[in-house]
Amino acid sequence: MSRRVPVTKMHGTRNDFVILDNRRAHILDPVAFGRFVCDRRSAIGADGLLSIERSTVADARMRVINADGSEAEMCGNGMRCVARYLTEAGEGDRLRVETLAGIIESDVLRGDPAFDVRLEVGVPEVERRAFDGREVWYVKVGNPHLVMFVDALDAVDLPALAERVQRDPAYAGGINVHLAARAADGLDVKHWERGVGLTMACGTGAVACAAAAIVDGSARSPVAVAVPGGTLRVGWDGQGPASLTGPAVRVFDGHVLYDEAHVRA
Repeated sequence: MSRRVPVTKMHGTRNDFVILDNRRAHILDPVAFGRFVCDRRSAIGADGLLSIERSTVADARMRVINADGSEAEMCGNGMRCVARYLTEAGEGDRLRVETLAGIIESDVLRGDPAFDVRLEVGVPEVERRAFDGREVWYVKVGNPHLVMFVDALDAVDLPALAERVQRDPAYAGGINVHLAARAADGLDVKHWERGVGLTMACGTGAVACAAAAIVDGSARSPVAVAVPGGTLRVGWDGQGPASLTGPAVRVFDGHVLYDEAHVRA
């Protein structure tokens, strides 16, 4: 037996998500639901599911379920979408949301019809490393990233590079991989996300690339980060928490039919 589950489709710089308000939908297994609903051939299709849960330490809790069912610590583009969703639900325009990476603070800067959302994403941890004989940067922004600076984004086969990185014992838990090219007005970036593959944007990945550029002296805050899906803005003083600002777009609200076996009555 199936039931109709209310969902919202949103995207942040075309990194797209299905939003599930599980405080009301009561899905018992969000991972299974995420794999189902993110399938682009048999369901709505998305890079990931964002399950909004109740929190005892913040205004709400966000779980990030990738399309393959793996769970990420944090998602910058997704967090902006959740902030817009909660704001439009009447829960305020300044929110604290619990994630596996800690509590993220959000501030809706502009509303209806276009929303910009500013996040405080914590203090980036930046470390210079080497991979395949080239300099790379390991950056942790709640979740892990590997950044390689290149002269042109098509100079390196990003999916092939990312697959090699995943096989390295140093990154056994999986890691997001990004190519970044320095530009006159900031950075041009291309993303590969664990559990998804190539994406139109990665919010924490944009922060990671900007932080690496700030540390090596090739960029100054704020940094405009051009991603395939648009432009994000990253602010960081090199010591305190970094900020990520960008759009959150609501595409539609609707329902999906889902097997009742996975849903609390």
